[in-house]
Amino acid sequence: MTTRSPAVRPDESARPWFEHYEPGVPRQITVPEEPLDEILRRTAERFPERDAIDFLGARMRFRELDDAVDRFARALLARGLEHGDRVSLHLPNTPAFVIAFFGTLRAGGIAAPASPLLVERELDVLLRETTPRFSVCLDLLVPRVRAVRTAIEGRLPDGALIVTGIRDWLPVPIRWLYPLAARREGRWHPVPHSAATPNLVRLLRQTPGGRVESGAGPDDPAVLQPTGGTTGTPKAATLTHRNLVANAHQTAAWFPGARAGAESTLCVVPYFHIYGLTVAMNFSILIGATQILHPRFDPLAVLKSIARTRPRTFPGAPTMYATLAAHPARARYDLSSIEACISGAAPLSLEVQRRFEEVTGGRVSEGYGLTEASPVTHCNPIHGQRKIGTIGLPFPSTDARVVDLETGQRTLGPGEVGELVVRGPQVMAGYWNRPEETAAVLRDGWLFTGDVATMDEEGYFRIVDRRKDMIIVGGMNVYPREVEEVLTAHPAIAEAAVVGQPDERLGEVPRAYVVLEPGASITETEILAYCRENLARYKVPAAVEFRTELPRTFIGKVLRRVLAEDRLQQGAAGSTTAGGGRPAGEHEGVARTGGGETEDETDSA
Repeated sequence: MTTRSPAVRPDESARPWFEHYEPGVPRQITVPEEPLDEILRRTAERFPERDAIDFLGARMRFRELDDAVDRFARALLARGLEHGDRVSLHLPNTPAFVIAFFGTLRAGGIAAPASPLLVERELDVLLRETTPRFSVCLDLLVPRVRAVRTAIEGRLPDGALIVTGIRDWLPVPIRWLYPLAARREGRWHPVPHSAATPNLVRLLRQTPGGRVESGAGPDDPAVLQPTGGTTGTPKAATLTHRNLVANAHQTAAWFPGARAGAESTLCVVPYFHIYGLTVAMNFSILIGATQILHPRFDPLAVLKSIARTRPRTFPGAPTMYATLAAHPARARYDLSSIEACISGAAPLSLEVQRRFEEVTGGRVSEGYGLTEASPVTHCNPIHGQRKIGTIGLPFPSTDARVVDLETGQRTLGPGEVGELVVRGPQVMAGYWNRPEETAAVLRDGWLFTGDVATMDEEGYFRIVDRRKDMIIVGGMNVYPREVEEVLTAHPAIAEAAVVGQPDERLGEVPRAYVVLEPGASITETEILAYCRENLARYKVPAAVEFRTELPRTFIGKVLRRVLAEDRLQQGAAGSTTAGGGRPAGEHEGVARTGGGETEDETDSA
């Protein structure tokens, strides 16, 4: 891994974006020399009686949250956690995630979040990469995590899997009624509290309280965040405590009107994604805001929650804003408390921005980031000058430029198209145990993003294209190569190519093109069923088109661009697929919510 990026002190006269910061936003920030869990400690000391979390009506104050974090850290240490050991988190947005995350850091461990949507094959790749000592799991996911870890390690020691359920954190009387509804809907998956699978809530009660001093330093790794990077090869970005503290402070600086200890944030974006982790959870804890937690994006539940809790800030994805604005019950709920939204994870369209601002009266500002930068590097001003279609201005203490695509060494001027590169205190230390891949993207302190961009004369940046072939489904990354490898592993499929297909609600969905083995016979329905067994639901193609051959370059590389252009021409002509595929968005395997969550799996959560 490389050494950390220093705080950027650029030649301010050469950075035109500074002139367009709104009043109160500093050009530079000071990054405290402290581990990330200290932001919780200091907020708990400053606002001990303030609600830290509101989870479907169940509240936890900051002093209670800090105490729970101390107890979990002590429990991990008592069970043998050593400095630098990894703890994987297989949880939706619940108090359990916040407690387990900060407790891991306070004990000196490294948190390794994992999407609850991953199937066993995907989990196997991730857990082999991060080698966790402990895993904190939603009860529904215990069989999956246990099977993967057992296959990797053999017999698991007692306590390696720490378990919790949604019911553990619900308010009374919903907690009493939950098993009845869950059984009826097939979502009841209790795991007995035992030495092998201790329940998190009981573990906290059984562990003595008292202050635990943080076991980490500012430059220690804090999070191993999964990313496909530029190639789709699974790897983990190593984000240090300093990286995450810096990005939390940069985010807070972008909201100069935020009132410490008097705000609340609607936290629907998943915390296992670095966007939700920083812009919702860490930001809220830093400024003493109440986290209005939702375990999944249920539009009606979110509308009710906004009316009940009156949050001012709502970081989200375009899919979320579009869905809420178009919901048939929207007019019954008062959404006027929403004042500021940072939109991330996928491009924001003008129509979605306009409609959501009309129904709330708030402002939606598009931003930009990537896992390797903790993640935010750019954003349009919250109350200042926005430029529609741009990602806005670089964050405080962040430098950015556009360089030539050929060498990456020549800085381009306004309006010229090249690769976006960034540097700042939020840029990762490197990829976990992958020095060659680290060196490919971190060069002389600059992070090469792989995105093609331009900068205008006022310092606003615009993403023109992606050098990667990544598909963004409702804010979640899908790498065509991974889906193609799953498809070609089927004995009936000789070749496969996957491209993004425009979708009105999700932005994009995967579309597969396959060539069958000679004499083979298989239907689209069978292929999609096979994909559901081997891929997270948001990665499953929306449709399959059968081809006799795939377009290729003269050296044999598949031309995905040609396939995408063919699809656009078909759409314009109103034609259907050769494989009988459904129109985009109608396939039940496609993710149906922002952040890539699906109805089937998140209902279970």
